[in-house]
Amino acid sequence: MKRILMAGVGLFCLAAPVLAHHGFETEYDNNKTITATGVVSKIEWTNPHMHLYVDVTNAAGKVTTYNLELTSPNAIQRQGWNKNDLVAGEKVTFKAHAGKVVEERAALDSLVKVSAPTQEIFKGQRPESPGSN
Repeated sequence: MKRILMAGVGLFCLAAPVLAHHGFETEYDNNKTITATGVVSKIEWTNPHMHLYVDVTNAAGKVTTYNLELTSPNAIQRQGWNKNDLVAGEKVTFKAHAGKVVEERAALDSLVKVSAPTQEIFKGQRPESPGSN
């Protein structure tokens, strides 16, 4: 009986992070989009969501780093994007939904390299909770 109880507690502990997973509307403003051009500073191929960091310099020379959230690395690879398609130092233009609390933490909608503006690298899949539509 103790083994069954311990197994149940263990399964609950593994499932708890899934229950806490956020939905799009919790984190991002569906009515506020950002379009900007900048230089990729870092790409994180991590679960449950990839993150792309882009340094955008305004007219006054101030640099703002955008933390752009994507869907899972697996979903990105199924779209045909791999780790060699975009690297730090490349100039990109992106469109994203701004974060509700921190605008610079945004959900990526689309991404193109400045050197190839007609070839979209990423066309967004909103980073939503598992099972939400």
